[in-house]
Amino acid sequence: MNYFLTYAVYVLILSVLMGISTWKLFKKMGYNPLFAFVPFYNYFIIQKETGHPKWWVAIAYLPIVGPIMMTVFHLFLMKHFGKSSFSQQLLTVILPFLYMAFVNYSKDAEVHKEDELYLTEEEKQGKKKESFVGSITFAVVFATIVHVFVTQPFGIPTGSMERTLLVGDFLFVNKWTYGFRMPMRPVAIPFLQGTIMDTGEKGNPKDDPKSYVEGIKLPYERIFQFKKPQKNDIVVFNYPQDSVHKAIDRMDPYVKRCVAVAGDIIEMRAGRLFVNGKPETILGDQQKQHKFIAVTGSQLDIPSLYRQYGFLPVQEIQTQTGFMYDFQGLTDQTAREIKALPQIIELREHIWPKDSAAVAYKVNSTRDAYTKNIDTTQSIFPVNKKWNQDWYGPLKIPKKGDVVTLNQETLPEYQWIISEYEHNKLENRNGKIFINGKETTQYTIQQDYYMMIGDNRDASLDARFFGFVPEENIVGSPMFTWLSVEGLFADKSSSYQPEGRKVRWDRMFKATNTGEAHKTSYWWVAALILILFFGWDYIARLFKKKPKED
Repeated sequence: MNYFLTYAVYVLILSVLMGISTWKLFKKMGYNPLFAFVPFYNYFIIQKETGHPKWWVAIAYLPIVGPIMMTVFHLFLMKHFGKSSFSQQLLTVILPFLYMAFVNYSKDAEVHKEDELYLTEEEKQGKKKESFVGSITFAVVFATIVHVFVTQPFGIPTGSMERTLLVGDFLFVNKWTYGFRMPMRPVAIPFLQGTIMDTGEKGNPKDDPKSYVEGIKLPYERIFQFKKPQKNDIVVFNYPQDSVHKAIDRMDPYVKRCVAVAGDIIEMRAGRLFVNGKPETILGDQQKQHKFIAVTGSQLDIPSLYRQYGFLPVQEIQTQTGFMYDFQGLTDQTAREIKALPQIIELREHIWPKDSAAVAYKVNSTRDAYTKNIDTTQSIFPVNKKWNQDWYGPLKIPKKGDVVTLNQETLPEYQWIISEYEHNKLENRNGKIFINGKETTQYTIQQDYYMMIGDNRDASLDARFFGFVPEENIVGSPMFTWLSVEGLFADKSSSYQPEGRKVRWDRMFKATNTGEAHKTSYWWVAALILILFFGWDYIARLFKKKPKED
């Protein structure tokens, strides 16, 4: 069903519930009871009768924001009928239509009017608290609108995009770069991505409470799409093979570089990337990085290397003759300088052997059985190819309208597209392939796909492992870095961590997706916005005319 048609059905259901549970209350306020069933207008009447801003009704049915505003309107209505105790407000919040129906059909429900002249001190203090809570609520609603419909903050916890994006960078993501993807889970807790908190097994999100209502969902829809991801764009997207969250917009957010778009052919040769047979274009803010193995006669002073080069994820292994260091990502220049250190016996770039498949396994052992299954999240894509991180492809990126051949050799390449991304029933029975119950040897691709790979090629869980990224998973592109803190996130793959935490002032408020080596800082724009935001009342008072004395 179409997004907006499904949305209209939800609005209709809510309006019917609102009407059934409040029509008598509308009649007692002097209105036609049928108005309680009319979307938007029913809440307009509530705002009018309770003396609150009527324009708030405009956001009554927005996804995520709407449920908050509806709760506020319901509280206003119940207070208008004298139901303002804590227990009554709590019932209004958690059981809105049931409690309002209880009040609606009770015999003693009458409009409760307050006279400011006869308010007690306790009631005046209560109104002040209510005003404060209202201000906080409006601030939360405003922030939610910005977060859901404009831009979203995003942190970099891993080193897959080093040296372009550093661990500890915090970005603002523009959700309109590639068209705005409409929210698909309209009832959700603001500002939370997938889960509320880690309540079960530590580090296992599968047993954590979700931050959204799974049963209320809307189909994928993107509006105002004037541009699609281009090669070399840094893109934020939802991890396509998330096993916890089936809701696309609630899957874990990832940030990588789009190295190939629909229709391109990608290949890795000895760790070097080729697109359509040509070497990749290296932008000004990119640095080629590779995995290097160092053999030393004595221990290296890794903290001093951090002070000189910044954080370099490294694994230290003591051997019988000295030490071995596995550097996940060194530039050619850094590798030459480290090789010149007196402790270094040998420094070589690590390249996987050609025709060796990077397939990982997970062992499941019980008292009665022992099984060994392929760990698809850690294995190269597709799993039936003798490919690895350094020797990969050639692989063509599917494009909308492509007709692909299906057989036992090509099925691992397209099975996620057919069954998960494009929502068909796929069966592989006795060497024959069935889609939605019909045997077939081909399939027509329904959307564009992209190849997202990290700049730090040897320390990146990217499309070489999880495969193609569907267009529907695209969130947007990073705009600028608003905060950068070294040492904020621990790198579990590294034997050493940065010393303490420090703010990288030189990275703050710089654009992130320009491709330029030296980016302009816009800290003054941020400072101006903060001054206007916090000092608006004071500035307004300066220009306000003083009232004339009688």
